[in-house]
Amino acid sequence: MMGSLLLCSVELVSLLPQLSDVHVVSVEVSDAVVAVYARTRSGEPAGCTGCGRLSEWCHSRYARRLADVTLAGRPLRIDLSVRRLYCENTTCPKVTFTEQVPGLTVRYQRRTSRLQSLVEDVGVVLAGRGGSRMLRILGIKLSRVALLSQLMRVPLPPLVTPQVLGVDDFALDGGTYGTLLVDATTRLPLTLWEGRDAKQLGRWLREHPGIDIVCRDGSLTYRQGITAGAPEAVQVSDRFHLWQGLSRRVQDIASAHRGCLPAALPTVSEDDHPPVEETTQNAAADSRAGRHAQSLFEAIQALTCTGRSHSSVARELGLDRRTVRKYARARTWQEVMRRPPRKPSMLDPYLDYLRQRWDDGQHSAKILHEELQTKGYLGHYQRVKMAVAPLRRGLPIDEPCERPPSPRETARWITTHPHRRSPHVNERLPRLLDHCPELKLTHDLVRRFATMLDNRDAAPLPGWLGDLKKSGLGPLVGFAGALHEDRHAVAQGITTPYNSGVNEGRITDVKLQKRLMAGRAGVRLLRHRVVLIAHLRRRHADRPTVPPR
Repeated sequence: MMGSLLLCSVELVSLLPQLSDVHVVSVEVSDAVVAVYARTRSGEPAGCTGCGRLSEWCHSRYARRLADVTLAGRPLRIDLSVRRLYCENTTCPKVTFTEQVPGLTVRYQRRTSRLQSLVEDVGVVLAGRGGSRMLRILGIKLSRVALLSQLMRVPLPPLVTPQVLGVDDFALDGGTYGTLLVDATTRLPLTLWEGRDAKQLGRWLREHPGIDIVCRDGSLTYRQGITAGAPEAVQVSDRFHLWQGLSRRVQDIASAHRGCLPAALPTVSEDDHPPVEETTQNAAADSRAGRHAQSLFEAIQALTCTGRSHSSVARELGLDRRTVRKYARARTWQEVMRRPPRKPSMLDPYLDYLRQRWDDGQHSAKILHEELQTKGYLGHYQRVKMAVAPLRRGLPIDEPCERPPSPRETARWITTHPHRRSPHVNERLPRLLDHCPELKLTHDLVRRFATMLDNRDAAPLPGWLGDLKKSGLGPLVGFAGALHEDRHAVAQGITTPYNSGVNEGRITDVKLQKRLMAGRAGVRLLRHRVVLIAHLRRRHADRPTVPPR
């Protein structure tokens, strides 16, 4: 019987290595719980929790009930008999103390070290409600409030002053923003707080001296905070934000020259599209949406022609100011009714055949679909039915019609490297630049700045800024003034390899943690999770994998 019990104990210790330092007395297995009864070994000295001195002088024993991770799908409970010992150090304020078993017990804790580590990791990864549900799946009952309480008790890793610091802002909720600091060398977040004022950043930098390089965007607030808190640090304006700011100015210029954008389209003779456009416009005028657009256009044009502002017209007609502005800028009501270009589909090569068969008298979409299948058409019947629907109303088939590029598309064409542009863009962009001198000048200036970034050469920067000011283009002139004030950081951003890419990645992680907590997380809890989860990932990523046998 004892041999059987000994064998059972040995097998249990092999399954639960945390019990290797205690003596397992018995094990009771039921459907509800696996109960392990154990006791610490007598005669072994234990360290005092007050002074650390070893003692073997036993005062008494008492039982501790510990919860552990599940075993074979059942909750595991450990009833451990521990000793209370006298402290033999007369100067120690503790008279008695309770021995602790490394890897099994923790002071003032009813969970084993392994279970406590699991609870903390789940809390870091999934937060309150999601973590509580995951623990319930694992057979551990813990409320979301208790889980968050355990999470907030986890101490943050010690903050080491970085050599290269990344500073960036992120949106908390509504119009509230926060500031995130990241170690650009280790790529780990340091801290975050609500707000993005210069005083708080300067105070943090003064409390953590020794930072050599600070990467930031073009924010004047962060520039002032870094100058006040770490005047000797080298400031680096991020390359991505520089290019993003230039791209926005290019889009503004394209918006101002919206009338030149149709020049990008290839010239089409009048014989290619006879009265199709006129028929389509007449059909739009007979529709409900067309009549509504026409009445709005006439009402808004009648009021704006008297010199009234867009805001007053919007208040009188009960419309949004942007709607009034759109109708006031339009020359005809058809411009407001412009439909977006239809995307090409696999039915386009068969449109001529459909038109011919319709003229021959075949008006069944089902039969037309079967005929197209014999010719290699692999699309659905519903697409054929929608294609012939205009023919039933006496309208032409809706063919793919190319529209002029939008200001955003034009800005993307200009800012994209020539070798990475598609043949479609390479065909239309030169035509647009030849028609609009302002866009051609913008394109040349953008390519010069791209060359500086590619070559990491900031020597042409002063001359380029001077050309921006002389260009006469309002958005570029304002951009040149902002870069001139921050020219030293801009030069560092062009020539040095440091950037704010790490910050952007961490901000994405911050937004993910916010969504996991459904926006209920305060700044303190959010800071705790963002810092701890980054270290948790790093710890598991650095853990060596066990090679397969």
